[in-house]
Amino acid sequence: MVGVKTLRLAVEAGNPESRASRRAIAQAAEILRAGGTVAFPTETVYGLGANALDAEAVEKIFAAKERPSWDPLIVHIGERAMLETVAAEVNNETQRLMDKFWPGPLTLLLPKHERLPETVTAGLKKVGVRMPAHPVAHALLRAAGVPVAAPSANRFGRISPTTANDVAEDLEGRIDAIVDGGETTHGVESTVVEAGAEGCVIYRPGVITREQVGEVCNGEVVLREHMGKGRAREAAPAPGMGERHYAPQARLVLVEGEGAAQRVAFENAARRAEEQGERVGLMLPDGFPTARVESAAQIFHWGRWEKPEELAGKLYAGLRWLDKAGAMVIVCPLPAAEGIGLAIRDRLQKAAGRE
Repeated sequence: MVGVKTLRLAVEAGNPESRASRRAIAQAAEILRAGGTVAFPTETVYGLGANALDAEAVEKIFAAKERPSWDPLIVHIGERAMLETVAAEVNNETQRLMDKFWPGPLTLLLPKHERLPETVTAGLKKVGVRMPAHPVAHALLRAAGVPVAAPSANRFGRISPTTANDVAEDLEGRIDAIVDGGETTHGVESTVVEAGAEGCVIYRPGVITREQVGEVCNGEVVLREHMGKGRAREAAPAPGMGERHYAPQARLVLVEGEGAAQRVAFENAARRAEEQGERVGLMLPDGFPTARVESAAQIFHWGRWEKPEELAGKLYAGLRWLDKAGAMVIVCPLPAAEGIGLAIRDRLQKAAGRE
């Protein structure tokens, strides 16, 4: 895959129907239909897409990302009618979630259609499907006319991309095209849910919160823990469940707690790293009650601590920025495990390689 000429196709996110945008989308759609790979923006992060019904095309995703075959892909569709080409059935509980949250950042695990290559699902009998709300993604999927398998558009395990430049850093020369639709909105990946008669299981927390799922789901909403170490050769039950994902090059130190205790722990973690001679990067929220910020530290102003949606939107951008700034260790406070804070914690804990 290395040595491919990667096209850069510009699309106006706010006006995908403009003449220039439609021309770029049509070109990207043709690449997908011809078995190529295209990175494109969704409302969460940029995805790397290929025709989900073409096994050879799907293999190109794994090759470009250096992604292990045990990690299944999410299939994206542009309209409900396309669902019947990838899923064998949809139960009533899943239908309610679709009605509430599609198009949007919710991936639903469904029994796979026999037509769908096993490569997409890592040999599992269920497939994750979602319908993005991003206008560029929606226009591209409808223009392509095929379901598109698309994990995040980065090298496996690395920080997910929220801009086209992020994609290029990891995949330039490895994929056929990048559709540049500007910066993504939410900044963390979709929520992955399996719905049944007795309740719902969240395999990956995301933009759609546990609380929101609970408002629609009949029964209990259970959060499934990610895969532990030592299971790398076993197919993951859902995307993004490996023990190390979304990781910066720098060592990541996470700080638990709340209030004054978390502030002190944050300061102590930064001080210890400095004393060890490490170049320190700080994911520093606005309004986070810390009095000690060393002049030697690289600081990313993360967003308002009381607005976790802002923290989610800037999470990956901050980790990438601190990596580029040369940080050897990144110190980051963990938000409360509620709402979208649960997704932020999930991504940070996986980035740090925690169980």
